[in-house]
Amino acid sequence: MTRLSRDDIVAGAGKRFATHGYHGTSMRDLGDDLGILGSSIYSHVGGKQELLVAVVERGAGFFVEAARDAMATDASPEDMVHDLIAGHIGVLLDHRHEARTYLTEVDFLDPVAQQRVNDIRDTYEEAFRSTISAGVDADVFRKDCDPRLATIYILSILNALDRWYDEAGRLDREAIVNDIYRFARAGLK
Repeated sequence: MTRLSRDDIVAGAGKRFATHGYHGTSMRDLGDDLGILGSSIYSHVGGKQELLVAVVERGAGFFVEAARDAMATDASPEDMVHDLIAGHIGVLLDHRHEARTYLTEVDFLDPVAQQRVNDIRDTYEEAFRSTISAGVDADVFRKDCDPRLATIYILSILNALDRWYDEAGRLDREAIVNDIYRFARAGLK
């Protein structure tokens, strides 16, 4: 039998939380998924809340990392919006369990962890806001564009992808990135 690491436990919890929700997951269920006794999980973590924090923070970190990668270039605001959209979709598809848990279970975090994750979310959203604002300032996007609202609109569209998008469907990843970008750009112009 292979010995499980804390990362294995967190990954298993991410899958279970994404599929069944925080309240629909017991340590026994998670243990069954991992092939161990539920009580054995406590040798790696202090409890289910600690697992939720770890999964949500991991998901938040993936989004922030994608934004940093997009912002690390000298791209135009239009290209940067494209890269931010592509990065967001990449996280949703490459880290489905962590991303879904981050997007749907954050309200079940304890108040201190929830504030920490909300601060991370604000940092992430600022990448979109500042890029859109730079586009408004450069006369690339509409002068009457509200960067805060535009960010909310774009992220709402992107976050809904988790509920309906199937990579095996008619639109591959690149096509969905480009289609959502064209839709967002039309609203920003």
